[in-house]
Amino acid sequence: MTNNIFVTLYKDFAEKIDTGTLAPGSKLPSEHELAQNYQITRETVRKGLNLLAQNGYIHKVKGKGSFVLERDRFNFPVSGLISYKEMTERMGKQSNTFVYVTECREAGKPVAKQLQISADTKVWKVVRAREIDGERIILDIDYLLASIVPYLSKEITEESIYEYLEHELNLKISYAKKVISVERATSMDHEYMDIGNDTHVVVVRGYVHLEDTTLFQYTESRHRLDKFQFVDFARRESTLPL
Repeated sequence: MTNNIFVTLYKDFAEKIDTGTLAPGSKLPSEHELAQNYQITRETVRKGLNLLAQNGYIHKVKGKGSFVLERDRFNFPVSGLISYKEMTERMGKQSNTFVYVTECREAGKPVAKQLQISADTKVWKVVRAREIDGERIILDIDYLLASIVPYLSKEITEESIYEYLEHELNLKISYAKKVISVERATSMDHEYMDIGNDTHVVVVRGYVHLEDTTLFQYTESRHRLDKFQFVDFARRESTLPL
């Protein structure tokens, strides 16, 4: 039971931050206070705080405590591997998914290069726009190996592909390489997203691997510039004597 309480702690404070109950700059209770409140060890408390930090909710300052970060923009964790559905549920946001394409086709040379396969290999192509608070601010273009994912439908892609892969196909999704760039908006961006007169979007290219290291998915996730900040937290570990 104790092993799961850090997730409860994480969800409790994520909700308070998302709803504004805890304002940016607010200091969280100390590890000692949280351990007493949740009746858990300080090590378990640290797991919950680390998860909040990894997902851009708080900043931990050594010797001072944990402080709530500004969340006017949606924080998209760079180092995490999270689905859109999971992200919006954590934020408590009203969201919709619009599916424009769900088809099985030959990869073609550009996609084949990204997935390191031959051009005639069959892949699923999925094109979806993500609407948050009434605005379409993400365009996802996904390619998945048909040899790994033999079937997809519009109903599945409207919900969560990862939920289907993990719970129905029992696939073990392990890790991803991400490449982030700012690029000129395309005609697809203007057609499928509400970007107004913006000339550029943030593009996150993801290369997703299974537990056995198989590269099975290539994705382009295109984001409206003013709605996202991409967050990661790095800790410097000194290798030199002080």
